[in-house]
Amino acid sequence: MEEKYGGDVLAGPGGGGGGLGPVDVPSARLTKYIVLLCFAKFLKAVGLFESYDLLKAVHIVQFIFILKLGTAFFMVLFQKPFSSGKTITKHQWIKIFKHAVAGCIISLLWFFGLTLCGPLRTLLLFEHSDIVVISLLSVLFTSSGGGPAKTRGAAFFIIAVICLLLFDNDDLMAKMAEHPEGHHDSALTHMLYTAIAFLGVADHKGGVLLLVLALCCKVGFHTASRKLSVDVGGAKRLQALSHLVSVLLLCPWVIVLSVTTESKVESWFSLIMPFATVIFFVMILDFYVDSICSVKMEVSKCARYGSFPIFISALLFGNFWTHPITDQLRAMNKAAHQESTEHVLSGGVVVSAIFFILSANILSSPSKRGQKGTLIGYSPEGTPLYNFMGDAFQHSSQSIPRFIKESLKQILEESDSRQIFYFLCLNLLFTFVELFYGVLTNSLGLISDGFHMLFDCSALVMGLFAALMSRWKATRIFSYGYGRIEILSGFINGLFLIVIAIFVFMESVARLIDPPELDTHMLTPVSVGGLIVNLIGICAFSHAHSHAHGASQGSCHSSDHSHSHHMHGHSDHGHGHSHGSAGGGMNANMRGVFLHVLADTLGSIGVIVSTVLIEQFGWFIADPLCSLFIAILIFLSVVPLIKDACQVLLLRLPPEYEKELHIALEKIQKIEGLISYRDPHFWRHSASIVAGTIHIQVTSDVLEQRIVQQVTGILKDAGVNNLTIQVEKEAYFQHMSGLSTGFHDVLAMTKQMESMKYCKDGTYIM
Repeated sequence: MEEKYGGDVLAGPGGGGGGLGPVDVPSARLTKYIVLLCFAKFLKAVGLFESYDLLKAVHIVQFIFILKLGTAFFMVLFQKPFSSGKTITKHQWIKIFKHAVAGCIISLLWFFGLTLCGPLRTLLLFEHSDIVVISLLSVLFTSSGGGPAKTRGAAFFIIAVICLLLFDNDDLMAKMAEHPEGHHDSALTHMLYTAIAFLGVADHKGGVLLLVLALCCKVGFHTASRKLSVDVGGAKRLQALSHLVSVLLLCPWVIVLSVTTESKVESWFSLIMPFATVIFFVMILDFYVDSICSVKMEVSKCARYGSFPIFISALLFGNFWTHPITDQLRAMNKAAHQESTEHVLSGGVVVSAIFFILSANILSSPSKRGQKGTLIGYSPEGTPLYNFMGDAFQHSSQSIPRFIKESLKQILEESDSRQIFYFLCLNLLFTFVELFYGVLTNSLGLISDGFHMLFDCSALVMGLFAALMSRWKATRIFSYGYGRIEILSGFINGLFLIVIAIFVFMESVARLIDPPELDTHMLTPVSVGGLIVNLIGICAFSHAHSHAHGASQGSCHSSDHSHSHHMHGHSDHGHGHSHGSAGGGMNANMRGVFLHVLADTLGSIGVIVSTVLIEQFGWFIADPLCSLFIAILIFLSVVPLIKDACQVLLLRLPPEYEKELHIALEKIQKIEGLISYRDPHFWRHSASIVAGTIHIQVTSDVLEQRIVQQVTGILKDAGVNNLTIQVEKEAYFQHMSGLSTGFHDVLAMTKQMESMKYCKDGTYIM
């Protein structure tokens, strides 16, 4: 547990003054320190597995006392804290006393979690560097968490803990007749076990929560100890004195325990070697190696190179750990009627280890924020000048609680997302009621239908997330914003429904040939309940279908009109950009959600009809016939959504605007002073945005902004509300042709137009 503090960097190896930061070591020389760090972490894993076996025979307070005694003896002998360094004041002794008390409490939580979870899970949960935990907490509770990468790392860490809580089938401890130390070995262990039982979880799950708490306490403990380590002359001196004070604190407690409790140890002499191994590997070697490596390397590198070997070693030892001494300890503590109490290697632990490794690597990486500057020159005084991208000065991310709060606020502000959210809550409520009643009555039909509705909720979640993302502000990278995510969501929902329809169709055909017998006992109430829920959804989302019905949501392909109204001399280059008001359009996201609810409604109706026919007439063929009919209806209703979404994604010209845009281009051609236009491109970007670009060629003496304003007004009336206009004149191409041969063809075209004769209305005569 003991890690180096920041004072080591300041104090140097002997505890006195030293350097002010990590020593600049060439990268080729870092290899030996990396190897040393990995080897020390491997040995620490060995020590933790040995500790777990020792705790089966030794009381936890006695165990901590022996570790503190051995560590204090070694560090006092080699560090000489009383003879080297400045004199410790009375005020500093009080702080050292508090430091020792806090260290004992954290050690107690650590090793008690070890008895509950086993060494493998303890290593995965507790052996994280301070920088990893601080980065995790900053992502969760501050607005400067370090960007999307750090948020990803925090998510991986949380997923890893959830995997240990929910998917770790390590219930061997719960099956034991009594705990390894027993409830009543001492008041302390009884109190700790009672606290775990109060949470209503199995012991190893309570141990997971206890180790997470201990990890946070350890990081806070190390952070608070940095200033004290500088005041007393270095972290090594502080550790030596703190361990010595801890021994004096625990000594009376150990004496009382030895007198009042019966020892399980038959021979303390046989435990000398295991205790020596744990003291050296866990307490001493790990502390000194971390101190050396943190001076020679960056703290982030120490965290990255140290986490991987200890997690991999934990997985290997969890599967293969055997040792003659530990086998003797197991036999010493195992009653004749009890089976082995080892914590097994489950799938949840393996997945958790993978996520812990990923999160430790991401969270320990240095933040790149503020490092995007590019050297562009020097000032007259010789100061280097850097050009920073705009994102370097912006907050990279919000804290997760604030993000959830803001997202929920945005969801409830808009009608579409609010309706999806309310229906999702209703659907989830019905799903969990169905699952609960199914488990209570052991009804496979209720359980299967509950999981089916849970799958349907995933479509609602995707639709809700798309409705939320579509209102996110545009960024430097996504300059058009996220409006098109609704199109993508509708397309994916449509594909899901296509797959479901095909699967139901194939299964129905197979059942038509050989109709199976069905148990319809619970089908009617479940189907009626599902129908009521889905009818509410139909009423809520029907507006999305009615608004889009008959208006195919196109998205444009570029129509290439390269008009040969030969241009007159282009002398300048202008650019106009117009954003009009949002127009109406079909929302593919809401259509996808509506069709999902419609499919569920048809399914409930089909089940009710087939159930009635089976119960009244014994027509088992009614079930596949209804399913076949429903599959065909789902498929036919989804095809228009898929077609429209594909047209949007392929940038098709919006069909509903084709006539208006054709008329608008004819009007543009007649504008006075405009020679011609080329490359008109129009497409639907999202449900409310129709975008377009066009190049116009104008005469030399015309006022460009007047032409841009006229073109913008004409196209805006035609439905284009996001327009970019490129104005071209002859001088621009003459200038560019001197810089690049790529403009020769364009220049030849402009020279050809010199023979034109223009009338006052802007038309030309050859």
